[in-house]
Amino acid sequence: MKTCGLIGGMSWESSAEYYKIINEEINKKLGNLHSGKIILYSVDFEEIALQQKNGDWQGSAKILANAAKSLEKAGADFIMITTNTMHKVADYVKNSINLPLIDIRDATAEAVKKAGVDNVLLLGTKFTMEDDFYVEYLKRKDLNVTVPNLEHRNFIHKVIFDELCLGITKDNSKKEFLKIINSYNVDGVILGCTEIGLLVNQNDLNIKVFDTTPIHAKKAVELML
Repeated sequence: MKTCGLIGGMSWESSAEYYKIINEEINKKLGNLHSGKIILYSVDFEEIALQQKNGDWQGSAKILANAAKSLEKAGADFIMITTNTMHKVADYVKNSINLPLIDIRDATAEAVKKAGVDNVLLLGTKFTMEDDFYVEYLKRKDLNVTVPNLEHRNFIHKVIFDELCLGITKDNSKKEFLKIINSYNVDGVILGCTEIGLLVNQNDLNIKVFDTTPIHAKKAVELML
């Protein structure tokens, strides 16, 4: 079994989901008491969040690159950044190590294409929904990506940071998320923030849901075995 290196803590709520999913999937495949070989480097999200707010992406890139280097030294065979937003600095991190960086955008695009869906709504932080690093990346994968309007983007971003990253799930927020999703004429929705799956899931919607957390985590399992 190969060793997976996770850069987590952004937020730790979703990092815990990665750890849980990877171990569950490993055990399903191997049985008995098998679990995953995982090394987790968890950063202080407050520092990262302030840098995001201030536009200091270079500062965040250096923190994540140092985390990746530490995971490489610790014996990881590949690295994953367990957050969609911080893939804005994925190239910087990738170029700082001699290991593969498994991109959440690649895994997500692959899952969408495999499902036969190409018209999707992208939900995430404002950085993910508004900056080219995510939307244009998916478009280059031949996906037709719709981004919510400004009012919806502001609401989604606020719920992510003020509620989901703190482990808070509110019924009213869930209802509004579902209302937003159902207001767009799409065939699928990408939960492009690793916390959104804590609030809504496939059982809540008639269209196909692509939750980036299990998609990315299961890609790790493929590479580990």
